[in-house]
Amino acid sequence: HVQLVESGGGSVQTGGSLRLSCSVSRGTYSTMCVGWFRQAAGKEREGLASTYPSTGNTWYVDSVKGRFTLSQDNAENTVYLEMNNLKPEDTAVYSCAARAYCNSGSFSLTYVFWGQGTQVTV
Repeated sequence: HVQLVESGGGSVQTGGSLRLSCSVSRGTYSTMCVGWFRQAAGKEREGLASTYPSTGNTWYVDSVKGRFTLSQDNAENTVYLEMNNLKPEDTAVYSCAARAYCNSGSFSLTYVFWGQGTQVTV
């Protein structure tokens, strides 16, 4: 059973930081690719970053490089998205998702399993 649960969203001032958590079911954590997405009101969902927790390999889209960082806690089967220097345009619902392959960071293929999302307001 694949399960992803996000947490850590909230309200933050411009320039502030937040760390989002994605708790992943054990089998998924050790075998699949985990990606982070966001969707602002009235806009399409946007892929941000992805990782193989089993190897620690990470990929980022250009728009978040240098501000967003992935990390992980293998003991807790959790992938984190650290977001720094937040801007009002970062306001969105942030979700994590899983699929078999990261495809070198491409978001062109569909992610199959999704968490419920967490709201970030800047």
